[in-house]
Amino acid sequence: MSWIISIVSILEVLLLLHVAAVDIATRTIRNEICLALALLGIVSQLASPMQLLESLVAAAILFLVLLAFYMRGWMGGGDVKLLAALAVGLPLSGIIQLLTVTALAGGVLALLHVTMRNLPSPRLAPAGASFARRVYAIERWRHLRHAPLPYGVAIACGGIWAIFSRGF
Repeated sequence: MSWIISIVSILEVLLLLHVAAVDIATRTIRNEICLALALLGIVSQLASPMQLLESLVAAAILFLVLLAFYMRGWMGGGDVKLLAALAVGLPLSGIIQLLTVTALAGGVLALLHVTMRNLPSPRLAPAGASFARRVYAIERWRHLRHAPLPYGVAIACGGIWAIFSRGF
């Protein structure tokens, strides 16, 4: 059974890396990814039905709380679904780790966002420019237009941390 948990954990980490990259590029988190993460979380806890039940209840409560945040405009809908989907596969201590590391990573992300205010506005990145320069040019452009933070990056950091803490 431990090899299944290892494979599930690797798949979860890969999906979270994908979420972070796509959120940076498009500011969206796809429902299919959230569903896949929730299903992988269920598979990772099949050996412990009581823990799975606790996680499902905790994920439902977390979803409802975050839904209230979404309704007030404090969070994006994809972020709410991603956090709830990750909570399905974690024990209660893992959910606390997820939320804590996500908040810390979100703070770093917000500091980077604020720092961008003081950076010079780049010209459009020419063809053949480095990936870092293209990302910087696009993010600076988005920042000037008050685009939201790609908070999926912070959630992915929290999720990866919680998955590694859960063990392979």
